[in-house]
Amino acid sequence: MKKLILSAALIGASALHVSSASAETVFWGIQAEQLEYRLGEGPDNVLAWDFDALVGTDELKFVWRSEAEYETNAEIFESLENQARIQVPVTDFFDAVAGVRIDTPKGQDRVYGVLGLHGLAKQWFEFDADLFLAEHPAARFEVEYEGLITNQVTLTPSVELDVPLNDDTDREVGAFGPKLELGARLSYDVVDRLLSPYVGVHYERVFGETADIATSEGKDDDAIFGVVGVRVLF
Repeated sequence: MKKLILSAALIGASALHVSSASAETVFWGIQAEQLEYRLGEGPDNVLAWDFDALVGTDELKFVWRSEAEYETNAEIFESLENQARIQVPVTDFFDAVAGVRIDTPKGQDRVYGVLGLHGLAKQWFEFDADLFLAEHPAARFEVEYEGLITNQVTLTPSVELDVPLNDDTDREVGAFGPKLELGARLSYDVVDRLLSPYVGVHYERVFGETADIATSEGKDDDAIFGVVGVRVLF
């Protein structure tokens, strides 16, 4: 019996050693793609951020994403969104995404299930596609490209399209009345891409029934901002 127990212990120790040796390295990081102040034509200036915090391995990551737009004059969040999700690779360049999204801006809160595909398309375009499942479903598509001008200067154009899939009167959006955001940000790497201040321009416009709702309430259906901010990675 003792020999059997000893043999089992040795087999278990060997298996643990092999498992530990082959275990993937766990890594973590925080990346703020946008941490910026947007200066509009009127008093409606905006403090905005878009960042990810992640922990995991190449095969499985847990990600917390936060995005917000805070109107400094009205002192209110125009949008405040947090996502908790997991990501697993489905190809060499794309991850499948699943999780939950919670919105807590002005007005009624919203909770969504999240299904998505994130990764690098041809020519190194960063591409994100998400479907948000709830009583008021929506879809989002984002494309971004980092164009190196020099080793330290980068021009980053971006496109984001949010598409509501039904009416949501509390959010002042109409079914299939999308919101389009276009941006271009010129950054300078101060510390090897860890800290990169930037300037740029940001443009927003709503279409369809969402635009009709905005204009009926005396609001503009588009806005343009000058941008100053910083990108952070660690």
